[in-house]
Amino acid sequence: MSQGTWPRYPPCASGSCTDPICCSHGRKFTWPELLGKNGQVAKATIEKDNPEVTVEIITPGRVGFPDFCCNRVYLVLDNNGNVTNMPTVG
Repeated sequence: MSQGTWPRYPPCASGSCTDPICCSHGRKFTWPELLGKNGQVAKATIEKDNPEVTVEIITPGRVGFPDFCCNRVYLVLDNNGNVTNMPTVG
């Protein structure tokens, strides 16, 4: 896929993409190394690695939208503010 850019989220942008690899435009799209890390540090890392995405923090008791967005990463945190799920574009 050629290099492109997504607008900042919201609104959701995906075009014809239906998976994180398609969305990546050659940028990083998953961050397994951030599991267990501080949420604010993880947010800064993700936005530095892929400036096309907006990080949406999901705190305990909150749920994200089920739609798939190439310009969004949900960052799920525990009660201590640490990452509990692998952050992935979508």
